[in-house]
Amino acid sequence: MGKRGTHLVWDWNGTLLDDIDAVIGATNAAFEEIGLEPITLARYRELYCVPVPLFYERLMGRMPTEAEWAVMDGAFHRHYWVRAEACGLTAGAAELLATRQAEGFTQSLLSLAPHERLLPIVRRYGIESRFVRVDGRIGASTAGKAEHMVRHLLALDGTVASSPERVVVIGDAADDAVAAAHVGAKAVLYTGGSHSRASLMAVGVPVVDSLEEAVAVAEELVA
Repeated sequence: MGKRGTHLVWDWNGTLLDDIDAVIGATNAAFEEIGLEPITLARYRELYCVPVPLFYERLMGRMPTEAEWAVMDGAFHRHYWVRAEACGLTAGAAELLATRQAEGFTQSLLSLAPHERLLPIVRRYGIESRFVRVDGRIGASTAGKAEHMVRHLLALDGTVASSPERVVVIGDAADDAVAAAHVGAKAVLYTGGSHSRASLMAVGVPVVDSLEEAVAVAEELVA
């Protein structure tokens, strides 16, 4: 489990990867294809939720049909992955990961990005070795992270899976806290991604404005 038994499970999009501009650009490009009005960053952060079809329901005033969802989901991902090529890591992320590893802590990465897309981009940033495990989503994209978190912890060494109270999830979305609670872990939420500070505060877990602060708070939670 590493130094003092603390294990961090990092989120990717909007947390380690500074991709919110790519997300908004892809969202609006997809909206244009299906005749929806563009959305601002503030509005996106106010409305965004998981499962993602509920986000579209908030925008459209009704739940999209299966056919509409398939078109919107496909359009978003087509536009997003083009824009993601220009994204960088969040300020200080690479240094934090390296320092934490050097100090004997363990950390892993769990994302709802498709696994076959996630691995190459993590490797491109040269940080794959900082994690004891990297897992992306396998299967449909509509569900949240909770069941993925169960599988992620079980795939780690037995000490991590049997001691979820020593695990802290760091992410940018309410769903990260939901997934943490689902397995008995703790969570710290970062304001640089998909949610407004107000919506994150409503979740009832610590909310921070930098990844450095997130790590510090995570250590306090399991001290």
